[in-house]
Amino acid sequence: MKKIFGRPDSLTDFPYPYCPGCGHGIVQRLVGEAMDDLGIVGRAIGVTSAGCSVRNWKQFACDMTMGLHGRGPAVATGLKRTAPECIIFTYQGDGDLAAIGTGEIVHAAARCERITVIYVNNAVFGATGGQQAPTTLLGQKTTSFPGGRDPRTGGYPLRMAEMLAGVSPESFIARVSIHDVKHINQAAKAIRRSFEVQLNDEGFALVECLSMCPTQWKVSPLDAVKWIEKNMIPYYPLGEFANPKGS
Repeated sequence: MKKIFGRPDSLTDFPYPYCPGCGHGIVQRLVGEAMDDLGIVGRAIGVTSAGCSVRNWKQFACDMTMGLHGRGPAVATGLKRTAPECIIFTYQGDGDLAAIGTGEIVHAAARCERITVIYVNNAVFGATGGQQAPTTLLGQKTTSFPGGRDPRTGGYPLRMAEMLAGVSPESFIARVSIHDVKHINQAAKAIRRSFEVQLNDEGFALVECLSMCPTQWKVSPLDAVKWIEKNMIPYYPLGEFANPKGS
C-alpha cells in the first residue's frame, strides 16, 4: 500500500498536549516537515519556551533545550556561536517573545544572528489563564482586562514582524496564518525558507504564525478560525517584511 500521509520523521510519537482547535500542533508539524525536507534533523537544536508549547522538547526528534521565559534568542545565540555547524531554532509564543523576551529578540535580530525563530501569535497569554498580551487586539476581552484592551492604559498591539524588519538588515521575516489549508501551505513555504536562510548563511530568520486559541478566546474551534480572518489579519497583515537578496 502506498503511503500518502504520515507523521514527519522529525516529530516523535509523543501525543500532542494541546486543547482542541489549538494551532500549535499545525505549526509544529510544519516545522517537522521542513526539517525532513531539508534533511537537517540530525544537526538541529531547538530551544523551547515557557508557555503552552513547552512540551515540544518531547515532540521534536532533534536535540532540544529550554530557555528561561523569553530568553530563547539569547540561548540560541550561544548555541549557534559555539556550534555554527548546527541548525538552531527557537519556538516561542507571543507572551514569551513579545512580552518578557522583547529585549532578547530585538537584539538578536539587530545582530542578524544566524538563527531561525518560529513565533506563534495567538494574541493572548494562553498557558497562564488568558491574560492580555502585548499582541492582544484593541477591544479584545481577556481575563486581566474583561472590558477589552484600551490603548490609554494597555497601549497598542505590537507588530513584531514589522518592528524586527526595521532593525535587521540581513533577515528573512514573514507573517503567515494557519487558519485554512491555503494559508497553511503558504506557512509551510515560509517556514522552510526560514531554515534555508540559516543553511545558506544569509542572516536572521523569523516566521510569525497567526494561530488559534479557542480556550482563552472563549469561542469554538470553528469560530476561532473565523476570528483570525475577521480580526487578526486586518491588524496583522500577512506577507514578507524582509528577504535577503530579494529571493
